[in-house]
Amino acid sequence: MHNEELTQVAIAALEDLKAQDITTIDVRDKTSVTDFMVIASGTSSRHVKSLAENVLEKVKANGVRPLGSEGLEGGEWALLDLGDVVVHVMLPTTRQFYDLERLWRGAEQSRAQGAGE
Repeated sequence: MHNEELTQVAIAALEDLKAQDITTIDVRDKTSVTDFMVIASGTSSRHVKSLAENVLEKVKANGVRPLGSEGLEGGEWALLDLGDVVVHVMLPTTRQFYDLERLWRGAEQSRAQGAGE
């Protein structure tokens, strides 16, 4: 599966469970670690965990084996390493504190249409 397709699978999984403020950042020209970052917010710790688990379920159903995940227990911030795509799901306060969008300023960013609105 191409990284653009994997990004779309992750976004669709987040949209399925009403993630908020879904943003995709193209970091191909900025780092060799990954190609895309998908950042989304959940409304509660339980919602963050559910969103992350749904992404894992959907990518596995599409034949992708995640390289790792962090933070599923806590629910404040979950990180899913899908190789060429890294997914961050956070509580809004955590997202505001770390401000990954600002950190990756200069990289192409796009928002999912109608996500969680």
